[in-house]
Amino acid sequence: MRLARLLPATVLLAFGAGPIPASAVDAPARVRLESPKLALEVSPRLGGRVLHFSVPGAPNLLRTGEAVASQPDPRVDPAGPNIPYLGHEMWVGPQAAWWTDQRLNPARRDAAAQWPPDPWLAHAPAQVRVHEADRLVLEGAASPVSGVQLTQSFSIAPERPDTVELAVEMRNIRKQPVARDIWFNTRVHPETRVFVPVAADGSGVRVRSDTGEGFDGLVSSTADGLFSLEPLPPAPGLQGRRGKVFIQPRAGWIAGFNAGQAFLVHFELQPLDRIHPDQGQVELYLAWTPGQRDTGVMELEVHAPFATLAPGETTSAREWWTVRRYDGPDRRDAQVAFLQRMLAEAGVE
Repeated sequence: MRLARLLPATVLLAFGAGPIPASAVDAPARVRLESPKLALEVSPRLGGRVLHFSVPGAPNLLRTGEAVASQPDPRVDPAGPNIPYLGHEMWVGPQAAWWTDQRLNPARRDAAAQWPPDPWLAHAPAQVRVHEADRLVLEGAASPVSGVQLTQSFSIAPERPDTVELAVEMRNIRKQPVARDIWFNTRVHPETRVFVPVAADGSGVRVRSDTGEGFDGLVSSTADGLFSLEPLPPAPGLQGRRGKVFIQPRAGWIAGFNAGQAFLVHFELQPLDRIHPDQGQVELYLAWTPGQRDTGVMELEVHAPFATLAPGETTSAREWWTVRRYDGPDRRDAQVAFLQRMLAEAGVE
């Protein structure tokens, strides 16, 4: 599944792309990569956030927020709130350390705040280093909050037109070590049926139901060694379901079905001891209010190994996204049968 390689920044600079400061003015709002089998749109202006993923001409599988249109040129502010652009973005873990190792916002540091995410990673403009018909490389802003800089690559290989590779390099920009992991966060519509491979006995799964404020807990299944969240109506008097799941998967993939499409997110499976103990290699977050359009979200999160980086040192991680049309019924058995064929054709175990 290694479809393309990520060029380091030094090689890119050798091709003549100098260190021009990024700004909202010179960062494109959207860049589109397309093949006969898939369409992907990325926003360099929003830090390399992916805003669209689908079969060409099909509905967007990603859940994006109204802020994409209403706040297209965000201000990077260490005291600002989270801006709900949604889509796919990059975080760094663990969440408990998001604000503990910085000086720009002492209040958040002292409170060990776990929200909002680092604004430099979330929506500071990225520089376009390579833009080809089937490949895009973006150099993100150096973050004084997290102490790292992310370079993202998006590639579609000619021999796999139904798959896009997302590669991320994280570099320590500080003069002292930093301990972080690369964290992929992909938002999809909350009605999406998602499958994660787990142990046959259901071990390696921790479900946290975030009840209160009118929300019921999560309902899940581990039938056939596949974890899924079941879209059952909440209890009478409650508006929806909300919670988070931490998973040590049996294999390195997540799959989903929605809008007449099936998608597969493939990644490198890691042993439990390489994942920060606060996190899971796979995490699912659901906030779902049935019957209300354009509300709620499902987050598909993948953590790379937790690593301590010396000054200037880098680490990297990759995901491969595959998409197909799905014309079958909205039933678990039919979707699992289609998924098994899709995994075999993609060469994913």
